[in-house]
Amino acid sequence: MTSADTVVQAKQSLVARIAARAGGGVMRVVLLLIGLLWLMPTAGLLLSSLRDPAEVDLSGWWKVFTDPGQLTFSGYDKILGNQQITDSLWTTLAITVPATLLVVVIGAFAGYAFAWMDFPGRDWWFLIVVGLLVVPVQVALIPVAKLFGEIGIFQTTTGVVLFHTAFGLPFAIFLLRNFFAEIPRELLEAARLDGAGELRLFLRVVMPLGGPAIASLGIFQFLWVWNDMLVALIFADSGNPPITVALQQQVRQFGNNIDILGPGAFVSMLIPLAVFFAFQRQFVAGVMAGAVK
Repeated sequence: MTSADTVVQAKQSLVARIAARAGGGVMRVVLLLIGLLWLMPTAGLLLSSLRDPAEVDLSGWWKVFTDPGQLTFSGYDKILGNQQITDSLWTTLAITVPATLLVVVIGAFAGYAFAWMDFPGRDWWFLIVVGLLVVPVQVALIPVAKLFGEIGIFQTTTGVVLFHTAFGLPFAIFLLRNFFAEIPRELLEAARLDGAGELRLFLRVVMPLGGPAIASLGIFQFLWVWNDMLVALIFADSGNPPITVALQQQVRQFGNNIDILGPGAFVSMLIPLAVFFAFQRQFVAGVMAGAVK
């Protein structure tokens, strides 16, 4: 190889490195702009919730950057001082936590059974579970409402929890079964040779390895139940509704309602955000698990 060829290769490698760095920088800028655009409506709602309703009627939320004196927490004081709103937060927790735990626990047991246990009709039962994924919630509202009315749990917290659990299980079983099936068979066989039974194998081997998928499922289920309004509007107690229905009941017939919707929306977002950030590492690991295996 001549010195001229060496110089040409050095120039090409230098150009390639510059192009790679420039491309990475451009991609970061593009992603940053997309993120800012995605967050802009939420930021606008937050700033509007911190303004007086009279100011909201006169100008846009961006005016706070030129006049920060508009910001006030009076809307949040009004919302948190509302007994119906605070009670609805506890009702939402009483619905969301059991519905999430039941789906995670039952889904984990069923997912392990479909992945590693042999029983008659296993594949057919799993096909039925997959088929239930496409059943829309709206189809079951009237039949389930009649059933719950006959057994006495219509418009109760128990009925809402059971409804969310039933419709959350097909996705939970499908997700965890596929994740558990990726566990090396040799690892399970080694545990069985050491004398581990199915329950101990599930608790000591499968559950720790399935932590990321279980965390992802828990976050999805928690957010879905917490933010639900359709099921809560039909099946929950109208005298003690979840936060979504309570906010809807507080909205006035006329007016922009930003003094209610803005603070109420962000108060209802605090707990889901805390749950997400508490389990964000496991959530990312669960989402990326299929890409790295």
